Amino acid sequence: MLYTKKGDGGTTKLFDCPQGVRVSKSDFAFEVLGTLDEINSSLGYAKVLAEKAGISITFQGKITTYVEILEKLQENLFSIQGEVAGADTHIKMESVTFEEEVIAEIEKHLTPITSFIISGGTELGAYLDVCRTIARKSERYLVTLKEKNERKINDESMIFMNRLSSILYALARYANQQSNVIEKGPSYNN
Repeated sequence: MLYTKKGDGGTTKLFDCPQGVRVSKSDFAFEVLGTLDEINSSLGYAKVLAEKAGISITFQGKITTYVEILEKLQENLFSIQGEVAGADTHIKMESVTFEEEVIAEIEKHLTPITSFIISGGTELGAYLDVCRTIARKSERYLVTLKEKNERKINDESMIFMNRLSSILYALARYANQQSNVIEKGPSYNN
């Protein structure tokens, strides 16, 4: 069954709630979980676009598709969601290392950044930029939750979320480059 009716009164449970205790859905942890779900779902749509685009990179000596990279990011986001919800799960530093290695590989193929870049280009590149902004919002919410001491959030999760927007930016730029889209910076002329 896709519904239980238990949350009809505006409460729900977290993994670490004592037996019989329910929490208001207005609790800030659910705002964080919502934004993590939002970025995770957005990456799902980005995978669909990536499949259509057929873009891959040579990473760690083998051809790796964008779909594979994005799905690995999603798996890590599920672990962070579990952590926020009180489950005994968290990501490891190797997840951050993966992000950093993908970024480093992509940077080898990109021109250095000299200014902000106007989002757009290919459908995949533009949508990865949307994902990047959602990732930043998710990170801000996670930081707020940690600073409020409402939930223990591991350092690896914080670092992963900080790198997430960077890897999405790199993937967006590379996707555009693969379609010969010329990057354009803002003119700041109003």
